[in-house]
Amino acid sequence: MSTHDFIAIGLGPYNLGLACLTEPLDDLDGLFLEARDDFDWHPGMLLEAARLQTPFIADLVTLADPTSPYSFLNYLKESGRLYPFYIRESFFPLRHEYNDYCRWAVSRLCTVRFGHRVTRVEHDPADDRYVVHATVGGRQVTHRARHLVLGTGTPPHLPEACRGLGGDLIHNSRYREHRAALRAKRSITVVGSGQSAAEIYHDLLGDLDAYGYQLTWVTRSPRFFPLEYTKLTLELTSPDYVDYFHALPEETRYRLEADQKGLFKGINADLINEIFDLLYARSVHGPVRTRLMTNTELTTAHYDASNGTYTLGLRHTEQGRDVTLDTEGLVLATGYHYRVPDFLDPVRDRIRWDGHGRFDVARNYSIDHTGRGIFLQNAGTHTHSITSPDLGMGPYRNSWIIRELTGREHYPIEKSIAFQEFGVPAGTAA
Repeated sequence: MSTHDFIAIGLGPYNLGLACLTEPLDDLDGLFLEARDDFDWHPGMLLEAARLQTPFIADLVTLADPTSPYSFLNYLKESGRLYPFYIRESFFPLRHEYNDYCRWAVSRLCTVRFGHRVTRVEHDPADDRYVVHATVGGRQVTHRARHLVLGTGTPPHLPEACRGLGGDLIHNSRYREHRAALRAKRSITVVGSGQSAAEIYHDLLGDLDAYGYQLTWVTRSPRFFPLEYTKLTLELTSPDYVDYFHALPEETRYRLEADQKGLFKGINADLINEIFDLLYARSVHGPVRTRLMTNTELTTAHYDASNGTYTLGLRHTEQGRDVTLDTEGLVLATGYHYRVPDFLDPVRDRIRWDGHGRFDVARNYSIDHTGRGIFLQNAGTHTHSITSPDLGMGPYRNSWIIRELTGREHYPIEKSIAFQEFGVPAGTAA
């Protein structure tokens, strides 16, 4: 049985970027295991006009290696679409275009293994290797490696009131496949406050006249917050801010993590305006069969199987008043929460945990006691702030991980790019 330098588990954009950046390195042997049978990035939200909230330069590789053959621009060139993209004059790729780009990159790699569902990870002290067990088509396979890179993503989150509720409610991650069935209902309610909720509401609002349903959007946020995209705010996605944030006390980091959600979970401002414009256009001919309810929290939910209706208990958080809402269709655009994979149970004692029971992620993205054995992709907003889920910081993080794996800096790692100073300037403290 061969031993790899590292095994990466899960193939989202971050580990896919790592695969692209390590492919040309002769001194690094990696293997990428993915449980699914093919690459598909959030297929339930691949709506026709939906676009990324980050520009094309935040692709899998460019911000680490602008000369890489796995860049988005090279994908456009090879697919004969570079000039149309140029004429379009938008930095922001369509979401299904980005998914196609990732699939294009996968097709050029020889280190990816689909259909490998990892079931258990052990550590062999005899040679200090990790032993990764997986099932492939009903049979068991085993791989060994010196290092692990975790990129298993974040599963859909359902509000407690809706768990085990029954009926045909859906999380937004499955919206596209259930879209036709939703439009056949007499009423649809979307619950959520972020980009996915806005995209689904906009999509359903566009079809409202054709299908005649009552459409409601419920959010506990006090307003429909736009994603803050000003340039000095974008400096929070910088090496400078990672250094500053990671050095803060744990409780301070957790407080900031809660406060900063609007910096990466807000709604694209153009989409907010498009929704308003569509509402305005529909209103010319009379009242629009829709309601937008802010400051409204979902507290209870009941499903009546006899008539296929959900009764939602809602509380207006500012007025402190409770109301109920009946709806046939229910879409929960309620985000994703990271869950520690069960396959790590045999090596939990090798992992560092913080005071809240989450990974204690080191500055170099390792989570094990040796400081260079197990590395984490994403899932680190409590240690690396909003840079953790940012696509543009994926190549930066992968440059770090590659340096830790090889002992040398294959891709130059930026150390300071921000104009602003996030902490007390050196030499000025009282």
